[in-house]
Formats: sequence, structure tokens, C-alpha cells
Amino acid sequence: MKTLSLILSLSLVLCFMVNCQDKQAMAELEAMQAQEELEEQNKELIRNFFEEWNNRDMDKLNERYAPNAKYHHPSLGAASVSFEEAFEGIKMFWQAFPDLAVDIKDLIAKGDKVVVRFIGRGTHQGDLGGIPATGNKTEAAAIEIFHIENGKIIEAWEISDSLGLMMQLGMELKPKEEK
Repeated sequence: MKTLSLILSLSLVLCFMVNCQDKQAMAELEAMQAQEELEEQNKELIRNFFEEWNNRDMDKLNERYAPNAKYHHPSLGAASVSFEEAFEGIKMFWQAFPDLAVDIKDLIAKGDKVVVRFIGRGTHQGDLGGIPATGNKTEAAAIEIFHIENGKIIEAWEISDSLGLMMQLGMELKPKEEK
């Protein structure tokens, strides 16, 4: 009788342990699936953002950003700017390169961040910050990291080949003259 009682007790403990492990494993699986779904939604947000960018759809682009969202780019200095300010620069590029289009090469999501590697291609047909139209076809690579919360972009960091673009427009890099 003691042996049977011991076997039953051990069986119950074993069943309880297996059941607890199954619940824990199921909870972990559900959390992983939720994270994967969120990352896919974030990637889709950025895919749509670039499609709207290529279509010059400012209304849709503005819907992608949270109020007070910030944009960072080394050529703008150390401080971030608002997306309204960033879009003024984008409009300048659209005017200088009316056929400018972005081609996504890589799109990677991890947690609340999405990293995009893309190439912008266009023909320089208008003034760009004092550089008159050259008619040159240009291509510049960039990488941008987006921070997303609640389905909105709250921050972005971009690194682009600005020097390569300027060289394609005929600009030269010269050493600073000594005084």
C-alpha cells in the first residue's frame, strides 16, 4: 500500500511538473509569436513609409510619425530635428531630383527597432542647396534605424553617403588651407 501511495504521489508530482513546464513553454512560445508579429508589423510600417516616400504622399508620411518624433542625421549636427524640419530637407531633395526613388535592400526588425539599408537614385535636375542642376544621374546608399512605439515612428537615425553624392554632382573635397 505504501508503495502504491508513493507511486501515485510521484506520478502526481511528475504530472504537475510536466504540466507546469508545458504552461511555461506555451507562455514563452506565445510571447515569441507576439514579438514576431509586432516585428512584422513594424517592418510593414517602414515598407509603407518608403512606398509613400517614393509616391511623395506627405499626408500618409505624416501619419506614420508620432507627435514630437525626432530625426537624427550627422549632417544636421549633433542635435535632433523634428520630422517637420526633416521633411523640409526631403522636399528640397524632391525638387532637385524629381525622379528620386528609394530602393530597399535590407529590412531587419528586432524589438521596437527596424533597420533599413537602401539606395536612393535620381537625376539632378534642380538646385540643391546652391548647387545648380547638373543633369547627373546619382546613386547614394544609406542606413536608417527607426524606433517604433504603438505603431508610430518616434525616432529615426540616418547615415547616408552625402560625400559620395556631392562628388557625383561635381563637387571636390580639398584640404583646408593653412592660415
